[in-house]
Amino acid sequence: MILLTETQYNPPVAFFWHAIRSESIQIEAHENYIKQSYRNRCHVLTAQGVQPLSIPVRHGNSKIKTPVTEIEIDYSQKWQLVHWRTIQAAYGRAPYFEFYSDYIKAIYERQPKYLFELNVELLKLYLKLLKLSRPLNFTEVYQTEAPANVLDLRNRIHPKIYPDNLHVKPYTQVFGKQFAPELSIIDLLFTQGPASLSYLQ
Repeated sequence: MILLTETQYNPPVAFFWHAIRSESIQIEAHENYIKQSYRNRCHVLTAQGVQPLSIPVRHGNSKIKTPVTEIEIDYSQKWQLVHWRTIQAAYGRAPYFEFYSDYIKAIYERQPKYLFELNVELLKLYLKLLKLSRPLNFTEVYQTEAPANVLDLRNRIHPKIYPDNLHVKPYTQVFGKQFAPELSIIDLLFTQGPASLSYLQ
């Protein structure tokens, strides 16, 4: 089965739960940008609870439809510094923060021009850190209906839809007594390290 999905910023655990059950991953490269989705935001767990981190983009709020590959990141707001400080505060004491943080920080520091580029770079990194070997491809045209051998999760994993990764077995998180299921993959990696993959199986 091929997993078809849009690009996501620091994708939620749900994405990787589906990825591990797929033979390959196909990223939708011919859609128009949709705001208020995981395309430019993720959730992390802080001492104050679950906190969204959003990337400001240029023309992303325009009524004119813009291809997702043409959405530029707005670095004038220094969002990457805010995001990284929040991630440090949330996970600086997590068992595996030092193991993985430099790899993630390096991508932020490169400041990719396009949101699509940033998301793909991060996805490739997380697949590598998880040691989850799956071919990563991109759609050549936009198809409303996906072929029969494709699991179409476009717009299915969404911050306004109740998380579908509740079946991921709970793991120890840095903050809170109740397990928060809708978090980014970085929450799992920083807390569980090499054991992360077993929580997705």
